[in-house]
Amino acid sequence: MAKQKAGFWFDPLCPWAWMTSRWILEVEKVRDVEIEWNLFSLAHLNRDKDVSAEYKEKLIRSWSCTRVIAAAQKVKGTSITLPLYTAISSRIHLKKMEVGEALFKEALAEVGLSPDLSSSMNDESLDAVIIESHESGLKMVGNDVGTPIISVGDIAFFGPVISPAPKGEEAGKLWDGVIGVASYEGFFEIKRSRNVGPIFD
Repeated sequence: MAKQKAGFWFDPLCPWAWMTSRWILEVEKVRDVEIEWNLFSLAHLNRDKDVSAEYKEKLIRSWSCTRVIAAAQKVKGTSITLPLYTAISSRIHLKKMEVGEALFKEALAEVGLSPDLSSSMNDESLDAVIIESHESGLKMVGNDVGTPIISVGDIAFFGPVISPAPKGEEAGKLWDGVIGVASYEGFFEIKRSRNVGPIFD
């Protein structure tokens, strides 16, 4: 039986997308699901919004991360997306490295790419392909959400926002529940306040 295709949109800088991505990797192990990884840009999403100077700096770093992955995709194809996402974001969220050339050089070397691709962090010519990927995700869920976005066939939604990321069959059960709820055409939102931050384990 062919595996069910699921799309996942992420910004490498987002800790909540990172948490959800680690969960969906567990889902792949326990359900017949294959993930297609897509870029999302928090910088593009917030381009016209009145945000603090601190957050503007964060958005510049968002562009840097997505540009490096987009450049790698041009060299190696989309199969490099997950390995490089993991290499970059594990350094951001787990090792707490500063987003910049040193981080990108390390991450690129880890996945067998030239560290020279780190210079693409400033290459604005890559933004068009990033925005195209970004918009393809929003087209399915609307413009009032961020990352992560997940799609399965005609079903698409923002989230789930989880901490910690469940493993094994627990991950599978959450997947079953989320897809079941999202499959109802009239379903739009379910939410409760977060009382923990991202638990990286």
